Amino acid sequence: MQAFRVSGTAPFGSQRQKFNMDLVANSADDAEHRCYSIIGSRHKANRRSIKIESVSEIDPRTSTEPRVIDAFRDQIEAAGGKIAPKAEEE
Repeated sequence: MQAFRVSGTAPFGSQRQKFNMDLVANSADDAEHRCYSIIGSRHKANRRSIKIESVSEIDPRTSTEPRVIDAFRDQIEAAGGKIAPKAEEE
């Protein structure tokens, strides 16, 4: 299992918004499928309306997503703890 960050745009209500989602998956294709599943379930969006722009593997220590932290708890502790996330540009 690996940690992935999926970025794209999706319809949330009556607007299209950008999103970033950290996921635990076996491969990039699996991460993409899980993203479609989660967004479709939460926001009733069709797969055709969700545009995924990038899927990249990340270091689990940079994620703030609880599922990622839980899945890689032992690795994070062995590596010396969490890495502070980079500040986003405004």
